[in-house]
Amino acid sequence: MAKNLRAKIPATDKLVICDRNQEATSSFLQDAEASSSGAQEIEVVTTPRKVAEQAEITITVLPKPSHVKNVFHNILEPALTPTDPERLFIDCSTIDPTSSREVANAVHCTAQGRFVDAPMSGGVIGAQNGTLTFMLGASSRSGQLVQRVRPVLDLMGKKTVHLGEQGAGLSAKLANNYLLAISNIATAEAMNLGIKWGIDPKSLAELINTSSGRCWSSEVNNPVPGVSPGAPAERDYEGGFSVQLMKKDLSLAMEAAAKVGALSELGQKSLDVYKHAEAQEGEKDFSVVYRWLGGKV
Repeated sequence: MAKNLRAKIPATDKLVICDRNQEATSSFLQDAEASSSGAQEIEVVTTPRKVAEQAEITITVLPKPSHVKNVFHNILEPALTPTDPERLFIDCSTIDPTSSREVANAVHCTAQGRFVDAPMSGGVIGAQNGTLTFMLGASSRSGQLVQRVRPVLDLMGKKTVHLGEQGAGLSAKLANNYLLAISNIATAEAMNLGIKWGIDPKSLAELINTSSGRCWSSEVNNPVPGVSPGAPAERDYEGGFSVQLMKKDLSLAMEAAAKVGALSELGQKSLDVYKHAEAQEGEKDFSVVYRWLGGKV
């Protein structure tokens, strides 16, 4: 995402980054040096506060609700010097809507900027190719806010859907990932079943992807090696959306469902599957459930 931002924003604009993963930061800087844009307008800082002090627009992408709260505590206290236009905070993390609203309230009540939630879908491939879909939760009382956010997200994705007030983007994301968690397991089971019946995996995937069983897990992120070029299954299930993150998202979705009295009959069973897969496979892409099922080519 940072690569796409640096490539698409004006060459004179500075990109300020902060990442605890020093290896990822070094790799990003090396790629920037080798690109036509160069790394002359990239600054690496050590704290989120130092990003926000320099940036008109701050984008955060963090794993858990506690991380988001801690980062914004670091950013907001003591109060930032006001800017014109006012600071815009875009949080692309997948957390629970309640935690997101708490952070938004901290930003707005202290008059330190505007905060929106914009979780994304599209996986590692979508992030690399700039084809992510963003689910935006932002006040509809000010159309200017949505108009200000969209061009920023367009630098990293192909589509932004405004779902409603702040927090609505996260609600939509959790619903989407709840479905993804289940459809991934179903795809793995269906592929394993067909292969054990003697059907060629590529032929089976082609049939599914032109039939009613088609889904993202069958077409883009097929769990069977040799079927989807570029999918984590082609790299021993490395470099994708981890089992741990899927467990987190699924748990958040089930907690949010319970709060509104929505049934989630398949949620707990799916969560159990991911727990067992993690115990066997460790930190792999969540499509590794195919191998946990005993699936082979």
